[in-house]
Amino acid sequence: MSKSKDQQILTPNSEDFLQRYLNNASPTGFEASGQKIWLDYLKPYIDDWQLDNYGTAYGIINPGKDYKVVIEGHADEISWFVHHISEKGFINVVRNGGSDHLIAPSKRVNIHTRHNGIVKGVFGWPAIHVRKGADAKLTPSMDNIFIDVGAKNKEEVLEMGIHVGCVITYEDEMTVLNDRYYVGRALDNRIGGFCIAEVARLLRENKVELPYTLYIVNSVQEEVGLRGAEMIADTIQPNVAIITDVTHDTHTPLMSKQKHGDVKGGKGPTVTYAPAVHNNLLNLIIDTAEAHDIPLQREAASRRTGTDTDAFAYSNGGVPSALISLPLRYMHTTVEMAHKEDVNNVIRLIYETLLKIEDQHNFKYF
Repeated sequence: MSKSKDQQILTPNSEDFLQRYLNNASPTGFEASGQKIWLDYLKPYIDDWQLDNYGTAYGIINPGKDYKVVIEGHADEISWFVHHISEKGFINVVRNGGSDHLIAPSKRVNIHTRHNGIVKGVFGWPAIHVRKGADAKLTPSMDNIFIDVGAKNKEEVLEMGIHVGCVITYEDEMTVLNDRYYVGRALDNRIGGFCIAEVARLLRENKVELPYTLYIVNSVQEEVGLRGAEMIADTIQPNVAIITDVTHDTHTPLMSKQKHGDVKGGKGPTVTYAPAVHNNLLNLIIDTAEAHDIPLQREAASRRTGTDTDAFAYSNGGVPSALISLPLRYMHTTVEMAHKEDVNNVIRLIYETLLKIEDQHNFKYF
């Protein structure tokens, strides 16, 4: 591949896949439909694929080698569960992952039912006209947000097929802002699944023959504790793992660079220094970025990265692992924003790093 930092590797077919994949709902624990879309796109570029009991999907390139390398993203998105239905037909919720109650009021939602498909609803909120006096400081909380499905009572809600435990996602579609940013919900982290699928495409189209077996892993249940990564790390037992996730673009209002790091969208992916990140693998990634003129930013994590990197690193007696992150604005909202150039460069960096890893590559501590 060219060393030009402006090289574009996405195709119209890639971006069509990205839009279909992001617009599809894939909440934690209910990732099946998203995994089908992902696998259908991936299959032409791999030799085999597997699916574990909880839905983590992975493609395999060059199977059968003793040395095993993983590239990984996670497939799930934050959502809500129906928790309580009042006698008047209003619905209270609990989180499925790190859903933000502050942004809920006025959002349109899809309630996913077993037999009646999607039922539409909205997060309601009292009008500004009536929030006076003691109510003037009323703010959304987990105790007062609610969903309205237009029902007259609880019985009608139940007749719609809605019950406690139904999962709820926001209704929206991915857009492109100023021909520069992908915008939508669930870029965290289906955009990572997109990136690793594109790496597989490039390897096949460029007829790369790897000296090891490569696993392209789209894990489930990251948003509730890295659970899918924990399971699949034990299944694959890799020698090396490169994880991709999102990180905070701190160059927007109300963000503190002193607290959260100095990361800016459009300036390239980030690498993270952390106890779980293997220094030799990290140095290989940095050397690769420098050799191919791929812009790179740096972050530090105190105790844990909070990503699937931790699950892989501390599995199977210790797996050399590293994290490549995509800067993201407004994480865990419906308007998450990722710069197109950063997406492009995450793909390039993973691809070029894979070409530097040799069969039985030595990532010993010293």
